[in-house]
Amino acid sequence: MKNLFVIGNPGSGKTALALGLALKFKELGYRVGYFKPVDSGRKSASGKILGGDAVLMREVLNMDAPAGLISPFMAGSSYLNKFGGKAGAIDEIIDAYREVAKGYDIMLMEGAVHPFALASVGLEAALLAPKLDALLLNAAKAEDDYSLDQAMFYNNYMACRQATVAGTVFTNVTRTLLAKVEDIFCPAMEEAGQKTLGVIPSRPEIVAPTVGEFQERLGGEVLVGHEHMDRLVEDVIVGAMTMESALAYLRRAANKAVVLGGDRADLALAALETHTSVLILTGGLYPDVKVLSRAAEKGVPVLLTHQDTYTVIEMLNQVSRHIKPSDKVGIAVALDNVNRYCDWQYLLKILES
Repeated sequence: MKNLFVIGNPGSGKTALALGLALKFKELGYRVGYFKPVDSGRKSASGKILGGDAVLMREVLNMDAPAGLISPFMAGSSYLNKFGGKAGAIDEIIDAYREVAKGYDIMLMEGAVHPFALASVGLEAALLAPKLDALLLNAAKAEDDYSLDQAMFYNNYMACRQATVAGTVFTNVTRTLLAKVEDIFCPAMEEAGQKTLGVIPSRPEIVAPTVGEFQERLGGEVLVGHEHMDRLVEDVIVGAMTMESALAYLRRAANKAVVLGGDRADLALAALETHTSVLILTGGLYPDVKVLSRAAEKGVPVLLTHQDTYTVIEMLNQVSRHIKPSDKVGIAVALDNVNRYCDWQYLLKILES
């Protein structure tokens, strides 16, 4: 039996897809393991290593191997500064895989932050997958028409490098794009000789980041609402409007983060009267006590950060949802997505062939 190597860009939901498939195959009686050759090793503002996919899969699949062996190679965006040589890294990855894979029928693998990551040192997905006897599965986030181009491009590139592509799953598809993906993207893929193995709608339970993940990225201080850090954030709004238009503007978005200066007490109080998940106060300006009191009453966390508003927005754009072992809802949704929207039967058939 072969292995399955899931690739995708940030926000593509490749971890959720790998998790759902692993749980489905395990439900069918297969012994399923997980391996992530290269992790990004990105740090939060506090210096904490973010990610934790190896920890998640280790716990959910009840694996014995330590997380450091499941994900043996850490390489952030400046990995070349400390890279010691690709030959040794390849050997390390293969040795770790062989150790982790002992006793399993199927190994679900996950690619690095991008499919092209570490291409300069010969460790990109197109080269790793064949060495690990794995078929590639492309998790493609559907955002616009360029998403179709990108999915086709990645599949063609992988095939040119002699890697076998099982197919593509379009993920995190918004309601407005769903019909287009099904009626235009999928036929175009078929005409190009590429197989579509699923169209998964966007679901906030596994797509929207939590307040806690925003805080991990920004650092800073939680002034109130420590017990509500698991709230989902589906939108980010910058509080730069006048008070006259604030309420109408703020009511347009639900479950949002509102980024504003700590001196805008009027706007902060207005935001708290709408569906707000978190207030993020920039510039290190401590807010009026009335804001903290009202936020505590509403159960809305308030984060205080010393960065300016532009920097905060740039940092928040890099935040994506990470399912944690304790996230029972997110884990259940990952399996439900595979059951309802993914052709897992086809994947199982080609893995067994």
